[in-house]
Amino acid sequence: MGVPTVVDAATLVNDTMERMLDEMAEAAPDEQTFYDMLRGLHDEERYGLIKEILDPYEGNMFVTPKDVDAVIGRLAHIIASGFNIALHPGITQEDVNRYLN
Repeated sequence: MGVPTVVDAATLVNDTMERMLDEMAEAAPDEQTFYDMLRGLHDEERYGLIKEILDPYEGNMFVTPKDVDAVIGRLAHIIASGFNIALHPGITQEDVNRYLN
């Protein structure tokens, strides 16, 4: 079982750009034609363009949250608890929590 804990930098930039375009279009209604043109790019086109722009600087860079160790610890507990409860019919969440560090 795996849980993704990293994101491709181009995906992060792409999502940020999309939100930024929405905010900018709302703030400047007279410039809708420009923002509509930018929004008109297909997701794959925009992602490819961003990836191409980032490539010379960092290559295929991935980003992880700064508190990744804590996140992994919590996720491991959630997954392990789910398995224990699913595989042991008589066990409760209280029983599982007795063995926390």
